[in-house]
Amino acid sequence: MGLLTKAAFAASFVLALPAVQAVSAQELLRGLDMTSPRMTEAEMSREEVVATLNSARGGKTADLSRKSLNGLDLSSLNFDGANLTAAYLNGTNFYGASLQGAKLDQSWALKADFTDANLAGASLFQAQMMDATFNRSNLSGARLAGNFSRASMVGADMSGADLSADMRNQSMGLMRGILNSADLSGANLSKTNLSRVAAEFTNFTGANLQEANLMRMEAGGANFNGADVEGANFELTELFSANLSGMKGEPVNLDKATGLNRAFRD
Repeated sequence: MGLLTKAAFAASFVLALPAVQAVSAQELLRGLDMTSPRMTEAEMSREEVVATLNSARGGKTADLSRKSLNGLDLSSLNFDGANLTAAYLNGTNFYGASLQGAKLDQSWALKADFTDANLAGASLFQAQMMDATFNRSNLSGARLAGNFSRASMVGADMSGADLSADMRNQSMGLMRGILNSADLSGANLSKTNLSRVAAEFTNFTGANLQEANLMRMEAGGANFNGADVEGANFELTELFSANLSGMKGEPVNLDKATGLNRAFRD
C-alpha cells in the first residue's frame, strides 16, 4: 500500500468525519493540519519498523509511540504488546498482523487495514479509526472506546470486548466506542459491553449479540435483521427507526428500550 497523497488524504478525511462523536471533530482538528507530513507520510520504513520490533524481544516492549507510519505496508508483522500510543497510522496496511495486547490509545488510523489481524486484548482508547477495515479481525477482549465510524468490521470477533463509556472523567467529553454507520454484519459480539455506545445506522445484520450489554446504546436507524440477541440487554437502548425484523432469541428488557414504538418489527 503506497503513501497517501496530501490532497487525496485531506479530501478523504473530510468524508471520514462522523456525524456524532464523543469529542467533536472540530475539537480534534483544532490547530491540526491534516495535510501535514505528520498525518500523511512515514518517518520509518518497513525495515526500520521490523528492526525496532526485533530489538524488543526478550520481554522488552517495542516503542513506536507517536511515530508517523502512515501508508506503510506492515502486513503480517508481530506487534504483540507493542506501544503504538498516539502513533499515526493513516492508510497503513496491517493485514494479517498480530497486535495482541498492543496499545493503540489515541492513535490515528483513518482508512487503515486490519483485515485478518489479531488485536485480542489490545487497547484502542480514544483511537481515531474512521473508515478503517477490520474484516475477520480478532478484537476479542479489547478495549475499544474509540471512533470506528463507517469502519468495516464484517465477521470480526469482538466477543467480550469493551466499547462502553468511561464515566470517570468526562472533562473532554464522553469517551466511548463510536460505531456510527459501521458494518458489523456477521460479527461476533457475544458478551460485548456496548453500554452508551453510539451506533446510529450501524449494520448488525446476522451478528451474534448473545448476552451483550446494549444498555443506553444509541442505535437509531441501526439494522438488527437476523441478529442473535439471546440474553442481550436492551434497557434504555435508543431504537428509533431501527430494524428489528428477523431478530433471533429472547432479549432482556427490550420492553424498556426507548423509541421501540417507532422501530421496524416483524
